Amino acid sequence: MIICGLKLTHDGAVALIDDGRLVFSTEMEKLHNNPRYTDIKDTGLIAQLLGSYGYAAGDVTHFAVDGWGGYDQAALAIQPRLGIGASVNTLAADNLGSAYKLDIAQYHERTLHHNVLEEWAFEGLRIGRQHYPYVSLLHVTGHIASAYCTSPFAARGESAYVLVWDGGMYPRLYYVDAPRGKVDNLGPLFLLIGNCYSIFAQHFGPFKVGGNFAKDSLSVAGKVMAYIALGEVRGELLSTFHYIYESASEAPMGFANGFANEFKRRIQGQGYSDEDILCTFHAYLEDLLVEKLAKKVARFPHESRNICLAGGCALNIKWNSAVRNSGVFREVWVPPFPNDSGSAIGAACAAMINKTGRLALDWNVYSGPAVLSHEPGADWTAVGCSLETLARLLHETNEPVVMLNGRAELGPRALGNRSILAAPTSPYMKDLLNLVKKRESYRPVSPICLEELAPVIFDPGTPDPYMLFDHYVREGWAEKIPAVCHLDGTARLQTVNPAQNGVIAELLGHYYRLSGIPLLCNTSANLNGRGFFPDVHSAAAWNEVNYVWCRNTLYSRRPLLPLKEKVESLKAVV
Repeated sequence: MIICGLKLTHDGAVALIDDGRLVFSTEMEKLHNNPRYTDIKDTGLIAQLLGSYGYAAGDVTHFAVDGWGGYDQAALAIQPRLGIGASVNTLAADNLGSAYKLDIAQYHERTLHHNVLEEWAFEGLRIGRQHYPYVSLLHVTGHIASAYCTSPFAARGESAYVLVWDGGMYPRLYYVDAPRGKVDNLGPLFLLIGNCYSIFAQHFGPFKVGGNFAKDSLSVAGKVMAYIALGEVRGELLSTFHYIYESASEAPMGFANGFANEFKRRIQGQGYSDEDILCTFHAYLEDLLVEKLAKKVARFPHESRNICLAGGCALNIKWNSAVRNSGVFREVWVPPFPNDSGSAIGAACAAMINKTGRLALDWNVYSGPAVLSHEPGADWTAVGCSLETLARLLHETNEPVVMLNGRAELGPRALGNRSILAAPTSPYMKDLLNLVKKRESYRPVSPICLEELAPVIFDPGTPDPYMLFDHYVREGWAEKIPAVCHLDGTARLQTVNPAQNGVIAELLGHYYRLSGIPLLCNTSANLNGRGFFPDVHSAAAWNEVNYVWCRNTLYSRRPLLPLKEKVESLKAVV
């Protein structure tokens, strides 16, 4: 059975499952240096993507489309199709320049009794000259399915809780009962939608937009998570947040701005810094999440104490770590695509459950687009370069290298195949990488480390192949690896072993033998605000670093850019 999952709105993607195996998942932002969060503007593109993997649209047994929109139609700008069902919307689409409309499921269930695995069957998905039948499932269903079906729990046939906290929904807890093949809805934990984090932040600090109303911004939340390291938790503000939440009466879509404005009114003139306010708000939400999650599990106890975390909020490594450290769960799983970048996979997985009863997906995180064979311009030279030679270059030059290897990672984080790698020992390296990436100076750079040696350097240092948990840098190591230490003493660690990524593991092994350090700096290889570089040509045309490595070839810019001097001159100006 061949199932094609589609996410047509922001973070657009096409995913294909053939007999329970993920063949590919292509996010639109990872094609042609597209902007982050690009949607599928033309469904005719689906045929091209399928064809690149040897499939035709006619080979697909079932198309499954992710749901979107909510019950507040004006706020979400999606038209309801009346008379079909309480959970159906109509989405504007385009096929080869011809506009049409698709019926799709909505964002989430209306009641606790709604079966979240329910499908709606429709006709009229246009792909090129052909029209195809399709099913659509609730957006929340895709998050549940993408998290659980890719988890070790599904692979072992074990049940698990699934927590979904996405931008437009309250944190909702579900329980996937593996023996029954059913999903039980345990209800919301509390009444704060996920985008309250980014909307509240846009009333303070460098995120402030002015006025009393901010819109959700998909790029803000990750920056806030880094920025709070500049502040400290002010205990007296926690009770203020609690009071405002408990006394609130506004509707969910307007609540985040109302919350922020009421908070500003209450603290006016008291001299709190924006850094402390945002740090404390983060801590308030973290405490609320852990407290309410523990109470919900106590109310609905199950034999399994596994949990999967999904939705955009599961990109928050500090909240993920707080859940893991709570002691409530035996094992915590977060997929590398917990946000909407995994929604096409989730829609396909949900259809797989419904059509086959299969709960576990056979998948690999490196299932994105392959590197395109577009060479750089004439001002770049190319020479053969082994991984051992590359490790020596990183060690001896202290220069960053764009790494383009095999197929791209799924999800928003570079995990070695579309990364900029650099030595972590240079005190200027984090400044350099933030400078060339045009990122704020407080943003951290992540370490990519050999899994077997991670516990020596990090606490806990447990396997974390997708960079989704917080780890503290152990005493004595911060001075050795300053480029990957965040301001609060933590690091967003990625661990690697040879089975996961043989190329990166070998490179780290060579670097370790040269330097005594089993890790490198790792940040995404992309233009600012866009997806990963699809080819060497794009990385070279970016013109911010001197080296690109791809397919055992090192491409070098001539003449070399004076990168270290560039950073020193910037510091002098500051």
